[in-house]
Amino acid sequence: MSDSRIQSQAVRVAVLFIDGVGIGRKDPAVNPLADRDHLLSWFQDAPVPALPHGGMGLPVDPTFGVPGRPQSASNQTAILTGDPAPVLVGGHVLGYPNTALKDLLAERSIVRRLKAAGRTATFANAYPAPYLDALGVPRRPSTSPPEFTLSERHARKVRPSAAKLAFAAGGEALRTLDDARAGDGLTHDITGDAARAHGLDVPHRTPGEAAALFWRIAGQADFTFFEHYLADEAGHAQDFTAARLALDTFDAFLRAVAATRPSDARVLVCSDHGNVEDLSVRGHTVHAVPMLYFGPSAPEVASFSTVADVGRAVIRWLGAN
Repeated sequence: MSDSRIQSQAVRVAVLFIDGVGIGRKDPAVNPLADRDHLLSWFQDAPVPALPHGGMGLPVDPTFGVPGRPQSASNQTAILTGDPAPVLVGGHVLGYPNTALKDLLAERSIVRRLKAAGRTATFANAYPAPYLDALGVPRRPSTSPPEFTLSERHARKVRPSAAKLAFAAGGEALRTLDDARAGDGLTHDITGDAARAHGLDVPHRTPGEAAALFWRIAGQADFTFFEHYLADEAGHAQDFTAARLALDTFDAFLRAVAATRPSDARVLVCSDHGNVEDLSVRGHTVHAVPMLYFGPSAPEVASFSTVADVGRAVIRWLGAN
């Protein structure tokens, strides 16, 4: 299929990013996905399961051939630039982008490149305004009183993720909890329950309601990004209860997103590295990660090999460079 044909079909592209989910053993003693029939319940030495709604999937490499365990900062940068970030910066980078990754995101962010090509992009997640202010990233106006006050010491400790830097590089203002309350933003936990448990005033939504809101948000932009990182947190904590809750919620949300996908939309689902699929250890794994696609025919997806192919596909489908 020619690039022009691909672009004419791709009116909208969405990426659902879930942190820390790899392809592990089908062992319920260590893998909370082993006793679940989730869209991300993929297992080693087993074929990729059939996906509903015409979806397709394949395992992709999170290591880029770089020694060591893949990490969030470098692999999320790879997803959001389409570049092999661990190779370019000489190793896997923990947690939050360092100076080299920040520079790469500032120059190569897919959000920046899409907007330079006349496309629009939006980050569906909504965050507390004081948190975004402490990060120093652009945000939408908030008329509500601040949800909390960060001391100068705590404000200095918060650091932006690759996604926030990618959108900041494109000058895209991030959503606040005012947007979540107004029905124009999603909390990272999908339902809002985790945010409410921390005392934040946000509405409760079922995964199905969150999916409907996601598509309303995605209707406003060519590219929409959503990130969910509770599975990775549960993996580091080796917490089966938290892992199952996070994975169950994400699966219900993903199924609803796929079931209600507009015909002109392409959806990519990916992780950055493994973790939660092996709760016998606290750290990340070197396992392959699942990549899922829902949308019009896209045979090129079958050639994806690393997590960076997600960002490259967004750029190609939306006609940027």
